[in-house]
Amino acid sequence: MSTPTDYALEARGLTKSFGGFHAVKDVTLKVRRGSIHALIGPNGAGKTTCFNLLTKTLTPTSGQVLLDGQDITGLRSAQVARLGLVRSFQISATFPHLTCLENVRVALQSSQGTAFRFWRSLNSIKALNDPARALLAQVGLSGQEDTPATELSYGKKRALEIATTLALDPKVMLLDEPTAGMGHEDIAPITDLIRTVSAGRTILIVEHNLSVVSSLCERITVLQHGEVLTEGTYDEVSNDPEVITAYMGGVDDE
Repeated sequence: MSTPTDYALEARGLTKSFGGFHAVKDVTLKVRRGSIHALIGPNGAGKTTCFNLLTKTLTPTSGQVLLDGQDITGLRSAQVARLGLVRSFQISATFPHLTCLENVRVALQSSQGTAFRFWRSLNSIKALNDPARALLAQVGLSGQEDTPATELSYGKKRALEIATTLALDPKVMLLDEPTAGMGHEDIAPITDLIRTVSAGRTILIVEHNLSVVSSLCERITVLQHGEVLTEGTYDEVSNDPEVITAYMGGVDDE
């Protein structure tokens, strides 16, 4: 029998209305601790809005968000990030003209609350080089420490973004379309990387590539028109007639 402490992240009756339009309506979501959980649905289903509500980029009209059983509904996005709920975005969010090492070091500074203390000695920043190199190695970017982010391939930019996310020491990672725009040659390495970095963490992922979802995710929640359509394993949801109909009839508005 499951208890509240079994879940790292929960949404309870989460709703976001814009005037009379419900972008997300009464969404209940339970992400089991230590799992990789997918949030999928046709275009316009409300997945991005749901992510924004979970990470407090948007304020819900009603409902609750809980992290490790703690109600974080009233907190700001920076506060929930400090509690360990960290999101990466669909579009790579690294600093293009900084090197890989510098990008990760900035994230490490932020996690330690020293990002804007410009009067600190350079030695205190250099002390972050070794942990930054270790994070780069973890995502397969050893030897790229001095490469500017703008010179990386698209797949390696996403790997760098995951490294900067890991630098914040997340308990729960929300990954928004991590393989979006990738060529076939980059998808498998990023999928393997997500599987590797999931050790000891909880991951909620929005991903259109269902082969990636099937290989990574233990549970899948399907949204349609801002509401939960169904939840289950990949085999269960992929064979659900309502899910098949939803994907065949999805509207391209998100």
